[in-house]
Amino acid sequence: MKVRIGGDASADEASAIAGALARHLDTSVEVYAGGDSPAATADPPETAYPLDDELGPTDREAKLREEIADILEGGPEKYRNRLSEQGKLFVRDRLDLWFDDGDGGDSTDGVASADGEASGVLFEDGKFANFDSWHPDSPEVDAEEATDGNRLPADGLITGAAEFEGRKLHFMANDFTVKAGSMARRGVEKFLRMQQRALKNGRPVLYLMDSSGGRIDQQTGFFANREGIGKYYYNHSMLSGRVPQICVLYGPCIAGAAYTPVFADFTVMVEGMSAMAIASPRMVEMVTGEKIEMQDLGGARMHAEESGSADLVARDEEHARELVADLITYLPDKAGEKPPRAETVPPKYSPDGIDELIPESPNRPYDVRDLLDRVADAESVFELKSDYGTEIVTAFARIDGRPVGVVANQPAQRSGAIFPDAAEKAAEFIWTCDAYEIPLLYLCDTPGFMAGSQVERDAILEKGKKFIYATSSATVPKQTVVVRKAYGAGIYAMGGPAYDPESIIALPSGEIGIMGPEAAINAVYANKLNEIDDPEERRKREAELRAEYREDIDAHRMASEVVIDDIVPPSDLRAELAGRFAFYETVEKSLPEKKHGTVL
Repeated sequence: MKVRIGGDASADEASAIAGALARHLDTSVEVYAGGDSPAATADPPETAYPLDDELGPTDREAKLREEIADILEGGPEKYRNRLSEQGKLFVRDRLDLWFDDGDGGDSTDGVASADGEASGVLFEDGKFANFDSWHPDSPEVDAEEATDGNRLPADGLITGAAEFEGRKLHFMANDFTVKAGSMARRGVEKFLRMQQRALKNGRPVLYLMDSSGGRIDQQTGFFANREGIGKYYYNHSMLSGRVPQICVLYGPCIAGAAYTPVFADFTVMVEGMSAMAIASPRMVEMVTGEKIEMQDLGGARMHAEESGSADLVARDEEHARELVADLITYLPDKAGEKPPRAETVPPKYSPDGIDELIPESPNRPYDVRDLLDRVADAESVFELKSDYGTEIVTAFARIDGRPVGVVANQPAQRSGAIFPDAAEKAAEFIWTCDAYEIPLLYLCDTPGFMAGSQVERDAILEKGKKFIYATSSATVPKQTVVVRKAYGAGIYAMGGPAYDPESIIALPSGEIGIMGPEAAINAVYANKLNEIDDPEERRKREAELRAEYREDIDAHRMASEVVIDDIVPPSDLRAELAGRFAFYETVEKSLPEKKHGTVL
């Protein structure tokens, strides 16, 4: 590096400048003071420390490192040995799985990696929590009490920050070897601090849950306090929509521990291992007399298929990590930021096949996932709650590299009619997408909301209201495609013309009407048709009436009346959507000034 200074500078001044720059910039420096030859040169020092520095760690540091190593060993050995029988990883090994970058823990990026922690862990807070209640080095602990069975390292709950798939986030993880991952005062304090810091700095939160709930014998110190376990769920509520909250369950989470998964934006359960319930099977039997196994009460399959509380089900611990690694690619770090964009990838199958894929008859089934494979970037469709409310598909996907949230009727399931569970699933997904600035794509092919006594008992009106409310309130860019049938209030919930979409386009197979042709003819002309005695003549007249009705609800009529913006050749649908999402990427919308709506 060459530096020129004033010609009147002395040799000492030039030398001082050269030396300072070389040390500061860590490079060789030549200083010129008016002439062609350098007045002074300097090289960077070979070491940051004086060569004669003989200072180093003392026994004090060695003892601290021994204490840290002991803490990292977790709870009593007998409980750690049982983990393999349960198919679980020890919590520190679990952190290695999630956050180790493959260098064996020798990274200097994370301050704790030298002590044996995962190299992707940036730091851990509260390692020494509850140290004075169990560790033999504590003056508060008698030697006789410092037995393996009394170990409470980190109070059974680990919190900190880590780098995961290139993203920095907060994390917590229960140590099941410490009183079955139960929560007590110091661990609760750590959990709350982690949440509050996430709220302030705006980074995602990952909960690795494996907890039996609160420690009943210590509840006075943490249960009902202002800063006790109840504050978890207050903080969850404050974090909701502020930063993504992702929860992975590794064991039975009972009572209070079961609320963190359901408060999270996304919940992953591990098949055969995870469970969550408001009470354990033993408590259920005591209170109700019902005998039931844990997996039947609150296992992964039950929550994936019946309650809808599980967004994703993993085969094992490794698969759970893979699912979250995919999921986070669609999410921003916090509200107000755009989700990350990826490289554009052609779709799995050519859009040229869309027209043939969509049956002409509105009642013939097809799998809407096949349509997505021809519209979205290849391998980008990431479905959530796939086994719940199956009449609607909710999925993240990318179109031209841009993340979108897809809400698609599924004609392969009960013709795509909207049932209560499907309506609730769609509403929650739309709400989440809107919170994290993920544009919405509606693929409409539905006969509308289902009718009947059972769906009324299942709250079709209440849950349908939530679906319509979520669509109405979403301020992210919205694109709606009338793929085929859009009957009844189904088109309202599915981002219809009245619901402020940036565009509403149709394929040539599209129809919009109060009801389908068969139902309409039956409602309007049933008596007149019954007056025709000749069955053949009656069938002929009924077919004529259906044809006339379909002309009134056809996409061409809707386009002529400017109800929709355009009819798009099916082969052009992907390109059309890519262009529209790109154009409306910065659209600005607002809601009426009010505290909040009353729909929940």
